[in-house]
Amino acid sequence: MPTHVARRRCLAFAAAVLTASLGLTAALGVTARAQPAKKPAPSASKPDADGPAPKGTQAIVVLVNDEPITAWEIEQRAGFVSANSGGNPKDMKARAEARWAQIIKDPKTNEKFQDFMRAHNVQSQEQAKALQGDFVKKLQADMIDQIRREARAGMASQFRKQAQEELIDERLKLQEAKKLGVEISDDDVKRMVQGIADRNKMTIDQFAQQVKSTGFDISTLRERLRSEQAWREVVRRRFGAQININQKDVDRMLSAAASDAGEDAFELQVQKVTLPIPGRADQPTLVRRYSEAQTLHGKADGCKNMASLAKEAADAKFEDSKYVKPGSLPEPTRSLMLVAKDGDVLPPATLANSIEIYAVCGRRVLKGDEKQRENAMQELQQKEFNVIAKRHLHDLRQEAHIEYR
Repeated sequence: MPTHVARRRCLAFAAAVLTASLGLTAALGVTARAQPAKKPAPSASKPDADGPAPKGTQAIVVLVNDEPITAWEIEQRAGFVSANSGGNPKDMKARAEARWAQIIKDPKTNEKFQDFMRAHNVQSQEQAKALQGDFVKKLQADMIDQIRREARAGMASQFRKQAQEELIDERLKLQEAKKLGVEISDDDVKRMVQGIADRNKMTIDQFAQQVKSTGFDISTLRERLRSEQAWREVVRRRFGAQININQKDVDRMLSAAASDAGEDAFELQVQKVTLPIPGRADQPTLVRRYSEAQTLHGKADGCKNMASLAKEAADAKFEDSKYVKPGSLPEPTRSLMLVAKDGDVLPPATLANSIEIYAVCGRRVLKGDEKQRENAMQELQQKEFNVIAKRHLHDLRQEAHIEYR
């Protein structure tokens, strides 16, 4: 068979394979995670010394105590905010499915595939079948990347106001840091960025390229890290002595967390007097035994005289249970103890073979292990830090001269 005839048959087979693959991938693949884009998304160009600044990028939009914020900075920060805002997965799925349906119906898709096959000099049906999967994956990845770029562009416009306010706050933070002699060097910032890159198993250059592909320049991330680190040091120096968290605060936090999780947050110190009931006791016997229990209950003075009360009734038994977890007690005794105060004596409870009188002597918080307590302490300190930092930033904004242009 002539070579050109065989090649035409290979391309025809490839086109048929593509049609089947497109349908299959549309059914199974549009919700799968796309491969990382090879080209970065277009973004505003950063002014630099290598050439003239793009028109409008250096326009001053805000002055914060006479320090400028440019349009380029706002656009870049809006991209940062947009990239970190997440998105609606359901919306992304619907858009991907609709876009994929258009691609399948587009006659140019098959033309592109044949060009792809020619570029790879397909010589056999087996080779065509092997390459069609690569073509479909690339087509799909490019589609998802385009949808994401469109979504980011739309969201960036929504986040310009938030970006502008963030940059104003950062100017104020860095100005305050300068007053206190706090300086975060370029090497400090580089180490922070390197740490993020390392955690993502990338080099600095790879990480910078990845960041750029999401819609903002890595310099935006650097300046954000610089201002946040400087601000932490400012608040620590000025208000560190006001952040005072003690072990009782930690106890309360652990107790609340345990209660929310349905776990025992504390143990109860419990004493009990038990009045046995014979296995085949008649009604008069039960009434008499319960009357004895009520009499003892009336004489009870918290945990002060529970032991002596047990001596006033025949066969009564006193027991000091020390500390027990509420979850180990039967209902309704458990619920009654949870609402009882220290020193309360519960009403007599009739069981199958006895009548029991419980007294709540005290309670103690379950301490948790050292790691839990350390994490709780850090969380409480961070919450207090955030409150103080927010209040100080509010004061700085009140005192600042902010000019919008």
